[in-house]
Amino acid sequence: MKVAVVDYGMGNLHSVLKSAQAVNDGTAEIFLSRDPEQIVKADKVLFPGQGAMPDCMRELKACGLAEAILEVTKTKPFFGICVGAQLLFELSEEGDTPGLALFPGTVRRFAKGLRDSHGEKLKVPHMGWNQVYQTSFHPLFSGIADGERFYFVHSYYFAPVDSSLSLAEAEYPERFSCVVGRGNVFATQFHTEKSHRAGLQMMKNFLAWDGSV
Repeated sequence: MKVAVVDYGMGNLHSVLKSAQAVNDGTAEIFLSRDPEQIVKADKVLFPGQGAMPDCMRELKACGLAEAILEVTKTKPFFGICVGAQLLFELSEEGDTPGLALFPGTVRRFAKGLRDSHGEKLKVPHMGWNQVYQTSFHPLFSGIADGERFYFVHSYYFAPVDSSLSLAEAEYPERFSCVVGRGNVFATQFHTEKSHRAGLQMMKNFLAWDGSV
């Protein structure tokens, strides 16, 4: 089984690669690639991202990878992480940037002046550990407790048009979608590669996943 980690110069590429290799049972060949043909031929694809959405989208197009990503999402088990998940939507408020439009909806910025239940001001970006509440069954949640903590670093969040796309939510301070998916595509706002045991379990689940729900 070949698993490609998409290399378009953005994101924690090597951290994602290492986390996938750490849970590999020896049956997968996991590698970085910026070759569209190689990515399309892979059995599974990991699509990480970190940084500003306009920069990520520009680099994705410059590498000629946008079409390859859309092709892969038609049939292959696909895992988008952080900006690699945001890029799947139609538009981001960050730089008014068009995405790949696989999912209907936008990526919105957290409002200014957010406060928690005690009246304390919340910072943007939302950074650190937060609980993730599963709202739908998914094989990638196997072995992960509802309310498990994952690591976040983001100023923007998913706002899918179709609520059925949302598989899990977090709070900051209101609930927001932090995991989305449909069919063979699964994507998280949090960083699995920084989320210790829970993140490794989710990555292990992805390597075992056949793309069905």
